[in-house]
Amino acid sequence: MFVFRGREAHSRSLAKALSWRILGSIDTFLLSWLFTRSAKAAGAIAITEVLTKMVLYYFHERAWSSVRWGVRSDQPEAPGELREEPAL
Repeated sequence: MFVFRGREAHSRSLAKALSWRILGSIDTFLLSWLFTRSAKAAGAIAITEVLTKMVLYYFHERAWSSVRWGVRSDQPEAPGELREEPAL
């Protein structure tokens, strides 16, 4: 689908992006409401940032899943791929 080939399925990255955006949007709405004292303005701000930040997070997550830095080498290379254990 996309150029990024990491250890996670695209559906997992999308689910993480959605759950993160829900939490982030609640936070954005509450902070916007606190500063503007307007639920309408807070809602507009929260709705606008939902799409941009969800898309940015998805691509950020997929890009990081392609980076090997900080990943243990004893993990399978790809989802569903199993590494053989050395014989004792």
